[in-house]
Amino acid sequence: MRLLLVEDDVRLAGLLCRGLGDEGHGVDWVADGSEGLRHAMDHPYDVIILDVMLPGLNGFALCARLRAAGSTTPVLMLTAKDGEYDIAEGLRTGADDYLTKPFSFVVLTARIEALHRRAARPATAVLEIGDLTVEPVTMRCKRGQVDIELTAKEFAVLACLAERAGEVVTKSDIAHRVWDEHYDGDLNIVEVYVSALRRKIDTPFSRRSIRTVRGAGYRLTPDA
Repeated sequence: MRLLLVEDDVRLAGLLCRGLGDEGHGVDWVADGSEGLRHAMDHPYDVIILDVMLPGLNGFALCARLRAAGSTTPVLMLTAKDGEYDIAEGLRTGADDYLTKPFSFVVLTARIEALHRRAARPATAVLEIGDLTVEPVTMRCKRGQVDIELTAKEFAVLACLAERAGEVVTKSDIAHRVWDEHYDGDLNIVEVYVSALRRKIDTPFSRRSIRTVRGAGYRLTPDA
């Protein structure tokens, strides 16, 4: 894989570049957010590893600008912050996953591989749930004739629900499908993405298509 690492901690960046290089990946490293944005816009990367606290342009702003420009490259955010609001902010700006420092290199590589695998997964048919259309091939989502912008991870969660529309899908099912088959992290991360989806596909259209089934999971319905 070709990876972009945007990290201003020189020691950590050196360790990651060496470790990821030993794993067979090509890594471009920049220490400034503005320079990171230029690299991300000018070159094709499989995954971007992005620190939050950066000179020039912080990770939240960098990720938001990438998504606004139409980039769907998976973003793994690295942060020393572990509060729910900081995690949620990263996800809302378009990050697909996050790791809190300090982290295990083994976990980092597993997350990178999972992001790349999800992004490369072959898609199936167009899915229609009422007037909600989910197109796995193009990663497009529409409510009626209105296009809805989703991050890669948001789309993956929605596709997981859409493929089993009308059924109850557990948090574990979603986490194992969207993150990794062996994911054993905090399942509350699923709630964060479901909340983000509701704000995008339901609230603006006065719908309640994603229902919470207490103690079980979520159900996607063609609610009008």
